[in-house]
Amino acid sequence: MDSPSRPKLFDFHGVSMINAFTDNWEAIQNFKARPDDVLIATYPKAGTTWISYVLELLYFGQMSPDRQNTLPIYERVPFLELTCPDIDSGTDLADKLPTSPRLIKTHLPVQFVPKSFWEQNCRMVYVARNAKDNMVSYFHFDRMNFAQPEPGDWNSYLQKFLAGKLVFGSWYDHVNGWWKKKQTYSNLHYMFYEDLAEDTGREIDKLCSFLGLSPSAEEKARVMSGVKFDNMKNNAMTNYSTDPTMDFKISPFMRKGKVGDWKNHFTVAQNEEFDEDYKKKIDPTLQFRTEI
Repeated sequence: MDSPSRPKLFDFHGVSMINAFTDNWEAIQNFKARPDDVLIATYPKAGTTWISYVLELLYFGQMSPDRQNTLPIYERVPFLELTCPDIDSGTDLADKLPTSPRLIKTHLPVQFVPKSFWEQNCRMVYVARNAKDNMVSYFHFDRMNFAQPEPGDWNSYLQKFLAGKLVFGSWYDHVNGWWKKKQTYSNLHYMFYEDLAEDTGREIDKLCSFLGLSPSAEEKARVMSGVKFDNMKNNAMTNYSTDPTMDFKISPFMRKGKVGDWKNHFTVAQNEEFDEDYKKKIDPTLQFRTEI
């Protein structure tokens, strides 16, 4: 059933969007990045909160416990393009961040990233998740988040995904676009959700090497413990339970965090249709794993 308050999708410079991410467009495009900013970029539901918390703990884990226990992750790592009535816009929150470096998250496709990030040669961390699990996660997210368009049933959602008619557009354009950018922009670290799930410690080491961080064994152990899925799911500062637009009775914000859950959703026919379409759209140099 359509909830009257749910937003409608529209075409925005060739990408499906909703007003919450375009209303503040001028301020987003004119955002002043600083050279030490770290931009976290993902397609929605590809591990954004996970990687945000990894970075937050690596940089600021030793700061006051107050920060860890009282500030939700979305205030510590503002969502650049988000703008809603009655709350500070993402650009305002980012401007007001007291930390250095500033950690800022975005779901923008690469061509929409404000030019100051490139001009300042900012470090960027992109996380990509295999299309099938990403779609399943996005489906459940759209069911429980009333700030998103009505998802419809699973099969119609699958068709929308294939057509790129979800908020932030086509998954293919997103992962391909950022992957292509990596070939020319050296300050971009491209990560895979599946690698992070398979061996979190190894991926954190690679991330630290990219960022020039060298945490002690003790600090790394603390990060590893903090970012375990169940610990994040039970942490009110990372599980979005403080966000009023989400209905946890429908589905939790952090649902399973597994690789391969798509097998519980796709029929054989849907899977064949998906695979056929996938082969046409994915950059052949970009390899994903749908199980580990």
